[in-house]
Amino acid sequence: MDNQNSEWEAEQERVSGVTRLLAAHIQHLSQELGLHRSDVVDMRKDFWEEVTVNFSSPDDLGETSTSLRQQAQILNERERHHLQSSKALKKYKKLVTSPYFGRIDFTERPDGTSEQIYLGIGSLMEDNGTFLIYDWRAPISSLYYDGAPGPAVYQTPGGEVAGTMDLKRQFVIHDGTIEVMFDTGMTIGDELLQQVLSHSADDRMKSIVATIQKEQNAIIRNDRTRMLVVQGAAGSGKTSAALQRVAYLLYKYREVLQADQMLLFSPNPLFNSYVSTVLPELGEENMQQTTFQMYLEHRLGSEFQLEDVFNQTEKLLNAPDSSEASVRRDGIAYKSSVVFLDVIRTFATTLENSGMRFKPLTFQGRAIVTKEEMQQQFYSYDPAIKLANRVELMTGWLLKRIAAFSVEERSAAWVEDQIELLDSSDYHRAYQMLRRKSGGRQESFDDFELEKEMLARYLISQRLKPLRVWTKRGRFVDVKGLYSSLFEGREYIESLSGGKPLPASWENICGQTLESLSVNELAYEDATPFLYLKELSQGFRTNTLIRHVIVDEVQDYSPFQLEFMRRLFPRAKMTVLGDLNQAIYAQGEVLGDLAGLVSVYGEENTEVISLTRSYRSTYEIVEFTRAMIPGGEKIVPFNRRGEEPQLSRVSSEAELLDSVEQDIRKLQDLGYHYVAVICKTAEESAHVHAELKGRLPVRLVTKDTPNFQKGALVLPAYLAKGVEFDAVIIYDGSAERYGRESERKLFYTACTRAMHLLHIYSLGQPSAFLPERVLQAAGNESVAVQ
Repeated sequence: MDNQNSEWEAEQERVSGVTRLLAAHIQHLSQELGLHRSDVVDMRKDFWEEVTVNFSSPDDLGETSTSLRQQAQILNERERHHLQSSKALKKYKKLVTSPYFGRIDFTERPDGTSEQIYLGIGSLMEDNGTFLIYDWRAPISSLYYDGAPGPAVYQTPGGEVAGTMDLKRQFVIHDGTIEVMFDTGMTIGDELLQQVLSHSADDRMKSIVATIQKEQNAIIRNDRTRMLVVQGAAGSGKTSAALQRVAYLLYKYREVLQADQMLLFSPNPLFNSYVSTVLPELGEENMQQTTFQMYLEHRLGSEFQLEDVFNQTEKLLNAPDSSEASVRRDGIAYKSSVVFLDVIRTFATTLENSGMRFKPLTFQGRAIVTKEEMQQQFYSYDPAIKLANRVELMTGWLLKRIAAFSVEERSAAWVEDQIELLDSSDYHRAYQMLRRKSGGRQESFDDFELEKEMLARYLISQRLKPLRVWTKRGRFVDVKGLYSSLFEGREYIESLSGGKPLPASWENICGQTLESLSVNELAYEDATPFLYLKELSQGFRTNTLIRHVIVDEVQDYSPFQLEFMRRLFPRAKMTVLGDLNQAIYAQGEVLGDLAGLVSVYGEENTEVISLTRSYRSTYEIVEFTRAMIPGGEKIVPFNRRGEEPQLSRVSSEAELLDSVEQDIRKLQDLGYHYVAVICKTAEESAHVHAELKGRLPVRLVTKDTPNFQKGALVLPAYLAKGVEFDAVIIYDGSAERYGRESERKLFYTACTRAMHLLHIYSLGQPSAFLPERVLQAAGNESVAVQ
């Protein structure tokens, strides 16, 4: 015991020393930053007073240029130093309350040099260059996550370093005081993990680098493969590991990689808010974050009313047994498939020979260039020229036709009429245009005919400007007509698909598609194929600045969408994270096994890692939920004990609402800050919220909600993906609400959001997806799955 106490005292003494040093750094940097900030402000104010400006001769001009450059360099250097000091101050402020979380003693072979390595979220050195704290991302830090006392190896840029780990110690330090300290032979001791996981939920995801597990560390530090595929069970920490992976890559490649060169595709805007603090907590700038829907809106929103995946899902869930929903599901499956992707590619190739469609260039109801003239011109080019390149040539040709038309139109009667209506501001703009055209020599309108000609040119130029912009954007290609042609007959698309079978409901699929297109609406499943065809015919827009793409909830994307992303970011590596058991959107059902994603970059460039251990929920909740899905026995619960999930059967909606209200009040009295009432759909959520809001404070979460807030929340199951709550109340887990096989994963996803407590209500017969033992214990008869 004495030895243990002396060890504790020695470690506390070190913590106190490090904390004092950090406090001194903070004080020094705070003062220094105040002076720097004042210097920078003064330099900006006095910038031109410090520069001699003289343009009298070439020599004077050169001296002025040199003076400007020198002053700008001084200012830039001061600003850069100010930025570096600001970053250091932020890091020290994070470290001062909890400087580090782990220690390893490592003896390197063959020289026997032993070193004590302390790990924190950032590094700290003494003036002599000795590390007091190592960054958790440093090469040697991997020993803490991967190894146990005994022989150990870690990788460095210079090669492999072997030795012996003599000690592995973990800390919980708060406000400079050690609260927990223990030595462990485990990878990461369960004691620390238990403490972290027992905490309440939050409106922001937390990044706990002290509890990174060995399998998560393999994801974080993997920089070998072009595409890393992570299949992780609900609550396995895959999203957290992916964000820590971003922090690791930014640290390792800090000389060549910036945060704005990394992009996260998240499931919804709400999730963007949820994960927004992880990287800043780790001392890194946030990467770019978006959703796939946002990208589609950016590219197609001006042409169509776009459906999003939430509206698509809502329609299917609210009328699951209708013939229209059945046809819609068939259409989604086909349009999301690799087969349809190949059809689009083949179609684009055939357009090089025939079938290209155009929109006429018209002005005031008159055709400048007809569709027939465009087709003739398009197919007059060398057949070896690719489709998109021919469209580019067409753009130049059409702009020349517009220019020629503008010359012919100057003498038109309408032009003379419009000239009479021009006001003084129009005259001024025409005059300025005349000066530009004449190189600044024209000083006034001193000739009536010249004035009339310039005003006519100005007027026609302004009226034709929208048409020129329209042409430069390639809008003369009738992409809607091209896409529609794929749904105008069975024989044509069968010829493009190489004999691969079409869905049995193809004619009805065609009817639904053409009906939407006719009113300029684009279904979610049509948006990516339409955009892909647009890119093939007009030229692909690629983003070569993005070097790494992370796709969360990848099981909700179709193979078509993932292939499109690969084309969109040709220089990027990808990390994709998913759980097939949470594939709740219709197009996600097409993806199948996540291992099938090797087709995107090829087997040699793809690595698949599986995370089977679930940490989010208590042992009892994981045992309960894993029985709801086929293959659930592969999910390993973490041994954090809690209450058994409850199933309560009610006979009326009034009883259900009363019970939910009482449940919320009880849970909040117990100290649970985030209580979610999860419904099946947005429609049901709105109804439940309307019924409860007069009884107690509850918030309705919709697809437009910007962030989570503490309290009781009502939301549809598909918006709960990726986040967690202290307690979850399933509003109605009956066979009526969750009785179809297509709804099993939605039900499972909703239940796995609970960290500590899960309570399922059933209005009538409970869902057959619930564990058999639970149904039997509740005295319910088994229900057939529809």
